[in-house]
Amino acid sequence: MAPATASRKSRNTPRRRLPWRISLTRRILAVNIFALALLAGGFFYLDSYRTRIIDERISRITREMMLVSAALRDVPEAKRARMIARFSMLTGYRVRLYGEDGQREEDSVALGVHGDSLVNPDTEPLNMRAARILDELVDSIVFARVPSLYTEPAKDVATAWPEAREARAHLRPTSSFRFAPDRTPVLTVATPFDAGGAVLLATENARDITMTVRAERLRIGMVLAAGIIVSILLSLFLARTIVRPLQRLARAAVRVRLGRAREVIVPRLPDRRDEIGLLARAVSDMTQALRKRIDATDSFAADVSHELKNPIASLRSALEGLRRIDDPELRARLMAIAEDDVLRLDRLVTDIAEASRMDAQLSRATFGPIDLRKLISRLVRAHEMRGIDHGVRLRFDPAPIPIPVISGEEQRLARVIENLIANGISFSPEAGTVRIALDADTDYAVVTVEDEGPGVPADERESIFRRFHSHRPEGEDFGKHSGLGLAIARSILDGHNGSIVIEDRPDGQSGARFIVRLPLAEDHHGHEGRDE
Repeated sequence: MAPATASRKSRNTPRRRLPWRISLTRRILAVNIFALALLAGGFFYLDSYRTRIIDERISRITREMMLVSAALRDVPEAKRARMIARFSMLTGYRVRLYGEDGQREEDSVALGVHGDSLVNPDTEPLNMRAARILDELVDSIVFARVPSLYTEPAKDVATAWPEAREARAHLRPTSSFRFAPDRTPVLTVATPFDAGGAVLLATENARDITMTVRAERLRIGMVLAAGIIVSILLSLFLARTIVRPLQRLARAAVRVRLGRAREVIVPRLPDRRDEIGLLARAVSDMTQALRKRIDATDSFAADVSHELKNPIASLRSALEGLRRIDDPELRARLMAIAEDDVLRLDRLVTDIAEASRMDAQLSRATFGPIDLRKLISRLVRAHEMRGIDHGVRLRFDPAPIPIPVISGEEQRLARVIENLIANGISFSPEAGTVRIALDADTDYAVVTVEDEGPGVPADERESIFRRFHSHRPEGEDFGKHSGLGLAIARSILDGHNGSIVIEDRPDGQSGARFIVRLPLAEDHHGHEGRDE
C-alpha cells in the first residue's frame, strides 16, 4: 500500500514552477540593449579624449611661453610690460613675471588685460549647473582622475606656485592641471626666465575644452538614446513576430495535451515562410497525425471488442449446451465447436497483439540491405518443402535484369510476402498457380503476386486492407482467418515508405493481382541482386 500511496501522491502533487523565468521577449531586449551598452563605452573614451586635449594644450602653452621668455630677455625692461600685455591680449592667458627674489614684477591683469576670469558657479544659469552635475556623474562612473581645485594664492609670489618652484629648482618648464570652481580646467605653465631664478608663469581657464567634451558627450548620448529606442522598437517587433506565434502554438499544444477540446485548431501560419511557419505547420501536421492515431486506436479497440464477442458468444453457447445435453454425439459436436472457438480466439489474440505492436516495432527497427530475389526464393522453397494444399503451385519469375537491393527490416517484409502468398494459395482453385514476379524501375522494386481465384471486386479493393475485414472464397469454414493479414501487410509497407494495391490480372483471366512497391536503397547503384 505504501508504494501505491506514494505514487498516487506524486501524481496528485502539482508540478512546481521555476522560481524565476525569463521570457523570450526580455531576452531579445536584453541582448540588443547589451550590444548598445557597449556603445556607452564611448563615455570612457571621453576621459582620455579630454586628457589628450589638455596635454596638447599644455604643450602648446609651453612652447609659446618658451618663445616669449626668450623674446623678453632680448628687450629692455621698460618694454617688457607692454610685450607681456600684448601677448596676454593675443592668447587670453594671464601672464606673470617673477623676479629672482620671487616677487611678482609684472602681471597682465595689473596691466589692464583681464584674460580669462574665473566664473562663479553660483551665478551660472540652470542649464550650466545641470551640465556640471552631469560632468561629475560621468567622471564618477568612468573613474576619471579628479584634479585639485584651483585657487589664487593669498600672497602672489613665486614660491606660492608649485610649478614656479619646480621650474626655478630644475630650470625647465613645469605645468599642472586643476579644476576651476565651475569644473572647467585651469592650465598653469611655468618656464625659467633666466638662470638667476626669475620665472614666467601663464594660466588659462580652458573652458573650450569642457565645451568640446560636453558636445562630444551630447553626440554620443543622442546616438546611444536613438540606438536604444530603435533597438527596443525592433526588439518588440522581433518579439511580436517570434514570441506571439510561439505562444499561440504553446497554448494549442497545452489544449491538445489536456484534451479539453476534441478538435483543437493548431495555427498553421500559412503567411509565414520562415522557420516559425515551418514549426507551426509541423506541429499542426503532428497534431493531425496524433488525432488520426487516436481515432485509429479507438476504432481498433471497438473492432477488437466486436470481433471477440462472436467466438466468446459461440463458446458460451457450446459450454451451456454441454451442461444440458447427455447425448455423446451432440456433446462431441459441441466440444468440437468449443475447440474451434478457442483456436479462433487464440488466432485473434495473436494477430491483434502483432497488429498493435507493429507501429512501435517498426519505429525501433534497424533497417538493413535486403536482396528481394533471395528473400522470395527462400519463401517459395519453404512453402514447397512444407507442401501446398489443393495441389497449388508456386512460380517465381524474377526479371532477367539485376534487381537492386532495398533498405528495410527483413523479417517484416518476409511477413508481407508470406501473407500475400498464403492469401493467393487460399483463393486458388485445385491445381492452380500462384505467380510471384520481381522487377524494378528507377526508384522502386516491384513485387507482384497473382492468383487464379475469383478476384477482388473493385468496390472492395481498399476495404480489404482494413482490420478485421475478410473477403473469403465460398465454401471456406468461417473463422479460419482473423482478417488482419492484409492490414498488417499494409502497416509494414507504410513503415517502409512502400505501397500495395490490387488490380485485375493483365491477361484478362480470373484472379487478383497484388502489386507491392518498395523504394530502392539510396546507394542501390552500387548493389545488384543476384540469384542464389
